[in-house]
Amino acid sequence: MTYYLGIDGGATKTYALLCDEWGNVLGKGRSGNGNHQAGMTEAAFSIREATIEALADTGLQLADIEHAYLGLAGADREADYKLLHRMIQQIGFTKYTLNCDTIIGLRAGTPRHFGIALICGTGTNAAGRNRQGQYYQCGGFSYMHGDFGGGATLSIEVFRSVIRAWDGREQPTLLTELLLNRLGYEQVGEMQNDFLDHAKQVPVDAARLLFDAADEGDVVAMEILHRQGVELGKSAVAVIHKLEMEQDIFDVVLVGSLLTRGDRGWIRKPIEQAVLAVAPRATVVTLTTEPVVGAVWSAMEYSGIGISDAVYEKMRVYQDFEAIRITNKSEVMELGSEART
Repeated sequence: MTYYLGIDGGATKTYALLCDEWGNVLGKGRSGNGNHQAGMTEAAFSIREATIEALADTGLQLADIEHAYLGLAGADREADYKLLHRMIQQIGFTKYTLNCDTIIGLRAGTPRHFGIALICGTGTNAAGRNRQGQYYQCGGFSYMHGDFGGGATLSIEVFRSVIRAWDGREQPTLLTELLLNRLGYEQVGEMQNDFLDHAKQVPVDAARLLFDAADEGDVVAMEILHRQGVELGKSAVAVIHKLEMEQDIFDVVLVGSLLTRGDRGWIRKPIEQAVLAVAPRATVVTLTTEPVVGAVWSAMEYSGIGISDAVYEKMRVYQDFEAIRITNKSEVMELGSEART
């Protein structure tokens, strides 16, 4: 029996999924920040903790893993890879592949070996691979370096919109009451003074208030979400042009909680408009499988085995990491015996 490990390391959480060659889940692990740009020590701890948890009840060691594939947020430049390879090897990985988390989202979201992934979670990123195997990443480096959005930025947009509505620079918004309730304040002035006096930061999950307000027709919230879609659309178009994919049939996979949970088209629609204007044969799809599944499939493929239809169908239904069921040892033996006959 051979074993494969997939790891999805984001700025908020890290997932590890351990499977055999038949797609049976033998273990899973979860930890916190896995993005070294948000803290190298913390990222190393999270990746190690999630891995140990995934291996915990199996009796296996890292040396028993045929191949591991790590899709990590922050794996953007050669300088990042030098740091990350050292960190990952210190954890104990030897047979592994490292890539940006956009690629495991792409692999999980399309049956093709090429396409584009747009990530909008804590941060944003865009990357693609064309038919020839050429790869290009657009953005992923912060607002200062050209990006807009993701939970870290949108939460600040919520906060500043409330401040601007309060002091008269912006129209009234439902975000005011939602944010005050979320943070536990009675008045906007009280909130602002507390943040100024104690150098507080807006929690990332405040970005989700945009969906609640937009559901009620709030113009301010809808404009912010629309801008997020426009910016992601621009990133997708940049990748399409760079990789000369204008005439290709491919998928643009939407990845990350702000694209896969809560959005009712405010973000997606401008993305579709931008993509189809330059690549009319493309299809925008929302990821319905956990990205870490794409990491497991990539681990299998990098070790030299293809993903069978049976494995693909079994694993693509994993839409909620917490709900993924671990197959017990007796079931694995039975399934393995059946697979060999």
